[in-house]
Amino acid sequence: MADGGKKEEEFSGTKPVEERHRIDEISLDRWMRENVEGYNGPLVVLQFKGGQSNPTYRLDTPGRSYVMRRKPFGKLLPSAHAVDREFRVIAALGKQGFPVAKAYALCGDDNVIGAAFYIMSMEEGRVFWDPTLPSQTPEDRRKIFESKIETLAQLHNLEPEKIGLGEFGRPGNYFARQVDRWTKQYRASETQNIPEMEKLIEWLPRTLPEQKRVSVVHGDYRLDNMIFHPTEPRVKAVLDWELSTLGDPMADFTYLLMQWTMPGLVDADLKALNLPTMDEAAQIYSKVSGSGVPDLNWYFAYNLFRLAGITQGIAGRIRDGTAANAKAMESAKRTVPLSKASWEYAQKAGAV
Repeated sequence: MADGGKKEEEFSGTKPVEERHRIDEISLDRWMRENVEGYNGPLVVLQFKGGQSNPTYRLDTPGRSYVMRRKPFGKLLPSAHAVDREFRVIAALGKQGFPVAKAYALCGDDNVIGAAFYIMSMEEGRVFWDPTLPSQTPEDRRKIFESKIETLAQLHNLEPEKIGLGEFGRPGNYFARQVDRWTKQYRASETQNIPEMEKLIEWLPRTLPEQKRVSVVHGDYRLDNMIFHPTEPRVKAVLDWELSTLGDPMADFTYLLMQWTMPGLVDADLKALNLPTMDEAAQIYSKVSGSGVPDLNWYFAYNLFRLAGITQGIAGRIRDGTAANAKAMESAKRTVPLSKASWEYAQKAGAV
């Protein structure tokens, strides 16, 4: 069982496919027979409870199970929901032995089920929703965190050109591109005026840190976006590559460290739980990646700004009727608190 009570109930496991997310199962079965090596029907289609952004399905056959991720139906923001990019990155990383699901096939033809989609392996294991890991022993808690942090460092140590991902992101300063991207996303989805967001949109581009390395960046690297081995305290597959690109590894690294400032870990007795402190987490990462720890305030401001852009995008999708999850409403309400918290870090980094 995964940790995290209420959240686990809401997000983990499957349910019958919602009416609005129904697909042509006969057409999908036909396509899989032609495109997925080793596939044999018949096919039973269920929907995962999570997958708020890209609807995600469990496909069961007598021999094995698969996972399908597809673009939402309906009106979409220009750069959002790029399932082809997700497929490309997991296919490349899998060839390097990095822990991801096996990439089977990508379909860009909307005529098969009504939207682009890809098929990957169904990885059985554990998902932990509560970062304090109440179901685990103190020894395994420490090892789960070490595995999570070391896996991120291993991702950042891969050289994009050498693994076929040299063109996976645009050249230039990653944070400059991201600030611009999330500003545009925020503007495209704007539903109210938030003074702190206006100040951040002006301040962040003026104060960009120097970029020292380029790596594959996951974009949403957190505990519940990975599957752990069924019995061992190690990462089996990192999930949800929707926001991945080439960029500054400090984005992922500082997003990881921010989790110590968020509900869950911020009030936890880390010593009693045998969990690493933020400083210890930074040391574990640095030991594998060979990089030092920067001043965190600018990066924390940026990470919260980006989260505000994401939650505002969800608010826009509610407005446009394309949000894929009932929990979307709750996420949308976080935009103002995230903006305020981001501006507080910006002030610590010198913003006035």
